[in-house]
Amino acid sequence: MTRPRTDLFTDGGETGRLMADLDWAGTPLGPVSGWSQSLRAGVRVVLSSRYPMLLLWGESFSQLYNDAYSALIGDKHPAALGGDVRVTLAEGWDVLAPLIEQAMATGVASWVPALRLLLDRAGYREEAYFSVSHAPARDDDGRTVGVLTVCSEVTEQVVGERRLRLLRDLSVRGDGRTVDVDATCARLISAIGGHPLDVPFAAIYLRDGAVLRRAACVGGETDDATVPHGLPDAVHLDEPGRTGHAWGLPDAAEGRPTEVTGIAERLKLPGGAWDDPVRAALALPLPSADQEQPLGVLLAGVSPSRGLDESYRSFYHLLAQQVSVALRNAREYEQERRRAEALAELDRVKTTFFTNVSHEFRTPLTLMLGPLGDALTDAAAPLAPVQRERVETAWRNATRLLTLVNSLLTFSSLEAGRASSEARVIDLAALTAELAGVFRAAVERAGLVLEVDCPPLPGPVTVDPVNWERIVTNLLSNALKYTFIGRIRVALDADDEEVRLTVADTGIGIAEQDLPKLFERFHRVQDTRSRSHEGTGIGLALVHELARLEGGQVRVTSEVGVGTTFTVALPRSTSRRAVTGPPANGRGDAARAAVAEAMGWLTDPADEVRETAAASGPATDELAGADILLADDNSDMRAYLSRLLTAQGWRVRAVNDGRQALDAIHRDRPDVVLTDVMMPVLDGFDLVRQLRADPATRTLPVLVLSARAGEEASVAGLSLGADDYLVKPFAAAELIARVRAAIRRARAGTATDPTPAGGVTPAPATTGPGEVVTGLPAPTVEPQPAAPDGPDLSGTTTGPVTGAPTDPAGDALDAGWTYPSAPTSAAALRRDVRLALADLDVGPDLLEDLLLAASEAMNNAVEHAQRPSRPEVRVRLQVGGGLIRISVRDFGTWRDRRPAMDRGRGALLMNAYGDVRLVSTAEGTTVTIERRLDDPA
Repeated sequence: MTRPRTDLFTDGGETGRLMADLDWAGTPLGPVSGWSQSLRAGVRVVLSSRYPMLLLWGESFSQLYNDAYSALIGDKHPAALGGDVRVTLAEGWDVLAPLIEQAMATGVASWVPALRLLLDRAGYREEAYFSVSHAPARDDDGRTVGVLTVCSEVTEQVVGERRLRLLRDLSVRGDGRTVDVDATCARLISAIGGHPLDVPFAAIYLRDGAVLRRAACVGGETDDATVPHGLPDAVHLDEPGRTGHAWGLPDAAEGRPTEVTGIAERLKLPGGAWDDPVRAALALPLPSADQEQPLGVLLAGVSPSRGLDESYRSFYHLLAQQVSVALRNAREYEQERRRAEALAELDRVKTTFFTNVSHEFRTPLTLMLGPLGDALTDAAAPLAPVQRERVETAWRNATRLLTLVNSLLTFSSLEAGRASSEARVIDLAALTAELAGVFRAAVERAGLVLEVDCPPLPGPVTVDPVNWERIVTNLLSNALKYTFIGRIRVALDADDEEVRLTVADTGIGIAEQDLPKLFERFHRVQDTRSRSHEGTGIGLALVHELARLEGGQVRVTSEVGVGTTFTVALPRSTSRRAVTGPPANGRGDAARAAVAEAMGWLTDPADEVRETAAASGPATDELAGADILLADDNSDMRAYLSRLLTAQGWRVRAVNDGRQALDAIHRDRPDVVLTDVMMPVLDGFDLVRQLRADPATRTLPVLVLSARAGEEASVAGLSLGADDYLVKPFAAAELIARVRAAIRRARAGTATDPTPAGGVTPAPATTGPGEVVTGLPAPTVEPQPAAPDGPDLSGTTTGPVTGAPTDPAGDALDAGWTYPSAPTSAAALRRDVRLALADLDVGPDLLEDLLLAASEAMNNAVEHAQRPSRPEVRVRLQVGGGLIRISVRDFGTWRDRRPAMDRGRGALLMNAYGDVRLVSTAEGTTVTIERRLDDPA
């Protein structure tokens, strides 16, 4: 039947319409017409509000509510209208009943924020939170007959804040700075275990090759082994099996988040707010730097009291990211710690090595210096002038070597913590003035003024005189090295607190950015002017460490172009026990050795010409009178080389840096330039670079001398255009032979441009155990017929090689080179291929791949060619048709590589970086490497 609508429910929204259509006569409230004015007024208040409101009326707690409240009870609406609230909210009545009863009994309203309530409004027992107020509702007679409830749901707010706390705890406990990866996993899991309402259980699996290993897990009570026993310890990703797939671990390990259901059958674990069985979980990848291979997997249970909605999923993704960040930080920290430990161990081994080697050097040095000193002072058998000059050179340099050995030994002892201070009560002013006086001759020879201001101190000072000598010597030597005009001042003063040594100069100064690193070992200020480039780079570091050993410190102030001031401050305290007994022998030896070395810097041989006597060289030598320019900053080396070269009948001009060499060359072009690498002002490599950049000197033969051994150093010099590279120490006969060859090429006009365009570039070759590398004269390129088993690789061409079949691979470039069958040819090959491809659009990664593969092919050709008919290797480079092809051919029969030469990587690298074909015949072997130009590197 149709029930009449009433104005009571007008404007009550959808719930008002439902209430208007409800047969109230069948409820404890009876027909609407019989309702009291108080009840009507309460209904109007409820329906007119947009805030969730519920009116409970009568002994049956009949429910009257509005649209906002209907949304809170979900599936219970609209059946709850007019019904008993004790039935509608039966699952949460134990929480609500005391509040309602209190309001009705006392007539006083209550307010409870974030009240946790069990609700079954969406098909599961939900954990919900409400801020709720209960106020008494009275009838027309003033009696309390009901309760007016005003509430708002704050579930998302409460749960969200709880989840944020978990993420915060993870960031604190998983900072990864003080623990390793395993400990970080344990701390992360401990943090997750503190929030079981959101994460009933969790496990972290880390990738170990093709295996996922469980690093840590949590869930249930403290002593409950349900989770450890219920989860797999490890999953082999190649064959994960049913267990691995059941937990979604293989998919997550490949980067795919997976929802795992049916857990209750495999893991009997209560969870959530109401201890319901956990029924689902998420297997989430832990992101790493490689997106295709996650760091591991986070397996986390889903609370049975919360729906797995978008908000819950987002929280789990944030959780996985937080865990991943913590683990990556821990892994990086662990790797950094291992690197630091390895470096510390390497440093310790290096220090021990320096100590042992330094001790071992002392015996042969003693046996060198002793006989040399005896020969120089032997009045019974005096040396001839020529022999005396040679012996004095050897004695000076052996003394310098002993000084270097002593410095290294002292420094290694300081680093190892084994150094000690044999402090004595000494007259520090007198000692300092004496040490400064040793330098006076050298300072005045440099055209500088030495000022010594060391007045007697108020009392004696306790200090190790040997350490003090090293401090003063290093500071004065450093000042002399970098001061060209002005003065050097040594001052000593004291007050009640400390004694201060000041060494000030008017030298080139030090830039502000270099000051913090000035006392670091082996640190050298780059691109700065000095009297010599020689030195170990530990002088100032030694001063710093020795000052600390004496209980003091060293400070520095400097301004570029003005000068530098070093101040060593020692405490005046005499509480340290002074060592008794005679002082150490050799007082002043370190200062005298430093001065002897400095004297070598101050010799200025600029434009010095030494004419050779007619009888000093072979009478019929066609090279007599050749002009050689020698550049070296070591005076003894200049003198030695000048003697060797002038003995051949050659004219030698010696200068001490690259800038003087350039000036001398421009004034009078020599036949050959012989230059050191490490020199002040302009070094040897820069000299070669400038000579090759100038058309007037582009073909001038240049031989480079250097103490820098190794293939990389020789390749660096040769690639700049040097004709030859000779490593110190060298044999005099070998040097003479190479200079002769250079002079002959220069006079015959066969010296070639070191970086020809389209010509054959000479390849370096190792000629002996001394690592002497020489450039070969450019061969004449003549067309030759192609060998039956491979292409003709005899020379460089700008088009297709004569006799070769038409091949689009050579359309853009077709070049060839011939190299000696020597280990150093691989370096020359890399240089030539790099230069040939410089103007083509070849990606840098692709280029490096090709160079690596070609180098291995060259090494194989050198090492495998047995009894070659020609001691050479031919290389051909072709570019065209979208391809790059490099062919490497030797002329020997194949043999196995000797174990000592086997690096075990040649074939692997060649195949990894290119498509490789190999053709082997009785005449030789050809290896062909191909790559497409558009190949990703």
